[in-house]
Amino acid sequence: MKIAIGNDHAGTEYKLALVGMLKSMGMEVVNYGTDGSDSVDYADYIHPVAEEVSSGKADWGIIICGSGNGAAMTANKHQKIRAALCWNKEIVALAREHNNANILSLPARFIAIPQALDMVKTFLNTPFEGGRHQIRIEKIPCY
Repeated sequence: MKIAIGNDHAGTEYKLALVGMLKSMGMEVVNYGTDGSDSVDYADYIHPVAEEVSSGKADWGIIICGSGNGAAMTANKHQKIRAALCWNKEIVALAREHNNANILSLPARFIAIPQALDMVKTFLNTPFEGGRHQIRIEKIPCY
């Protein structure tokens, strides 16, 4: 399984922890994020993740910025992307079960790293329910 990950300066520590966990799980990880703490523009690091997922080159995406909002808004501009801004495991599970989210957006300034690790595990292990939810997803423009 291939995961594309991108972050701005607010998400560097989170990204490094997530990459370590994902690699220990046997995942291939492509890092599009900054590895530093200098201020950068999140969109420069989020667009490549969305392009990887949209094109099918990556199975999933994880994006991280301070609030998670800018990252999610940027990713959702791409066709076939359903980026979900989540702040706990329950929201993550619903994003997968009901919305078939393919990118998880994390708000680094509002969650702890251990929480982010658990949220990513939930994201990767929660199946889409389909059925009535598939019908709803098909009504999203650019699906």
